[in-house]
Amino acid sequence: MAIENNDLLSIYEGLIHRFLYKNDINSIHILLNLYDLEENITNIRPKYISIYHLKKHMSRFLRKKRGNNLIALNLGQLIHEDINRLELFIYLEGYKHGYYNNYWVNILEKTIVKNIPVERLYKNQYLYHFDNKTKEILDIKNLINKDIQEKEKQDKYLFNSITDYCSKVLREKIFSLNKYLDKQLTIEYNSKYYSIKEDYSLLTRSELNKIYEEIIKVVLKDGFKHYKEAYWYGLNDRVLKRYK
Repeated sequence: MAIENNDLLSIYEGLIHRFLYKNDINSIHILLNLYDLEENITNIRPKYISIYHLKKHMSRFLRKKRGNNLIALNLGQLIHEDINRLELFIYLEGYKHGYYNNYWVNILEKTIVKNIPVERLYKNQYLYHFDNKTKEILDIKNLINKDIQEKEKQDKYLFNSITDYCSKVLREKIFSLNKYLDKQLTIEYNSKYYSIKEDYSLLTRSELNKIYEEIIKVVLKDGFKHYKEAYWYGLNDRVLKRYK
């Protein structure tokens, strides 16, 4: 008996939830099978650079704070697995949506067959995945990016997915960041005596809230970039598959 669309959608959503919020790696492989993308796994390669950008950005953002580099380092260690998981999810979503967008796949294919001999298409592993120079290809890529941006303005799919994840997974960890920082020693003294105390207030509630807001900004910026890149790879791979 065929699975109805609503049931299939529930399965997709359940697997995504288990992967993102339960760290169930098996769920992502099941999703790839359901999306019929398992054989394309070698061309699905997120760069996992968001955590690097986050640490670098937070070190600059906290430059006036004592131990800013240490805080950024500890923050990265605390949330890097969560960020990488989110990045993989965004990448797979972009790849899937590009791979199955027949409208843009057809347009891209028409351009490709004018520039690449058909016999080469049967042998190529990549098309214009990394091409940033061919004007005709760049024009199509720019149109696709504009189309993605317009759709995002309408349904806010990426924005809602990312901010919801940050709220449910990252927020609590970020607001408990002080627990993971090395305690600093402060010296209090006057003309008669001095004392050494541990500083338990490394980051105020206000500072933690600002850190959380900055993290959302960085993750959103990188997320949109990863999505567009993966979308483009998906389109190119779909054209290639027509010649395999």
